[in-house]
Amino acid sequence: MTSRSFSPLRRALLGAMAASVALPRLSFSQQRNDPTRQESTHMRIKLIFNNQDLIVTLHDNPSARDFLSLLPLDLMIDDHGSNEKIAYLPRKLTEQGSRAFDDAAPGDFGYFAPWGNLAMYYGSYHYSEGVIRLGRFESSFEPLLTRGKFPLRIERIP
Repeated sequence: MTSRSFSPLRRALLGAMAASVALPRLSFSQQRNDPTRQESTHMRIKLIFNNQDLIVTLHDNPSARDFLSLLPLDLMIDDHGSNEKIAYLPRKLTEQGSRAFDDAAPGDFGYFAPWGNLAMYYGSYHYSEGVIRLGRFESSFEPLLTRGKFPLRIERIP
């Protein structure tokens, strides 16, 4: 046989070798662009109400980035149930970052898509459909325990 008859075989082998090297990289790239990622980022915000400052680290998802694009915001914060405070946004956020999560805990900073409001959890809760976790409080969320309705200022921390 001539070297020419091995040419298609060589091409197939070279293609398989190239694919084996490229596929793990593609997989990693897809993970980095996963819209449902719930990892912390360098994006931080400050919530100011009742003469208290609370710091939140946002997660890396499209909903959190959409929220960040609205800042600064002046809203009203109010009690809801016995485990959270809520504040209504001027518009709904993208729901592209939505996914179920099983580690719901006090200190979560979320968005309840059906109502278009922020949800700031200071008590235990269970994930319910429509909740998108935007981030977590990095400072104490104890000021959220203060009952009542207050003006709320939300700013991006540079």
